Amino acid sequence: MEIAKSHIVRSAAGRDKGKLFVVLSVEGEFLLLADGKSRRVESPKRKKRRHVLFVSAEETRLSEKIKGNEKITNSELRRTLAACREEVQPDQEG
Repeated sequence: MEIAKSHIVRSAAGRDKGKLFVVLSVEGEFLLLADGKSRRVESPKRKKRRHVLFVSAEETRLSEKIKGNEKITNSELRRTLAACREEVQPDQEG
């Protein structure tokens, strides 16, 4: 699947390997990624497309804001990624 703006991806290479990010922008072969914590909206990570894996393309309020070039906050990113993390790896209780 082609990775586009507002998709959620997992880093497959580098020191941030395994972390979830939201794609803020696509610039040719490069993606601008942020997670709201270590990589904030103000200074997104520039990463090659081949170094990330697609995770999710859910249509949420955050994805609408990113596609519409509206201002987004770091707390919105953290909240969205936390919800995605729960879906991917639910609690192992019981």
